[in-house]
Amino acid sequence: ANGIVHVSAKDKGTGKEQSMTITGGSSLPKDDIERMVREAEEHAAEDKKRREAAEIRNQAETLSYSIEKLIKDNDDKLPADVKAEVQGDVDALKTALAGDNDDAVKDAFDKLNASQTKLGEAIYASAQADQAAGAGAQEPAAGDAGAASSEEDVVDAEVVDDEDEKK
Repeated sequence: ANGIVHVSAKDKGTGKEQSMTITGGSSLPKDDIERMVREAEEHAAEDKKRREAAEIRNQAETLSYSIEKLIKDNDDKLPADVKAEVQGDVDALKTALAGDNDDAVKDAFDKLNASQTKLGEAIYASAQADQAAGAGAQEPAAGDAGAASSEEDVVDAEVVDDEDEKK
């Protein structure tokens, strides 16, 4: 009744029975528990700083990967100067990640995050230029079609099937 797990099995063929009980270990003395809680409270600020550093490192790795992928996928849409500048920031972030200086990682992360907007601006500018060029080529054709349709005679008619009326 005091065990954590109690298991028993009986072989019906031979009639042999086995049982096993797993019990909890001895509990910790109260002074050990208080000491552990006190140590945890003393190191709470240190633990928080370590957690924040780990989160920044994870975000930095994710950002560098996604920006490299963005550069690779949109290579033809990006000007060389923007691409080189952002790639330099990615390389600086990777160098900072290889080291142990968390402040350098945060600074490089912030710089890359800011330069990421230049990629977006360049991609959207390229897309708008392509769209404007495509729309300019289609406008004269649309104008010709409109002129041709206004010259035609349009007749409004209704089809009546005589066989349906006879039934």
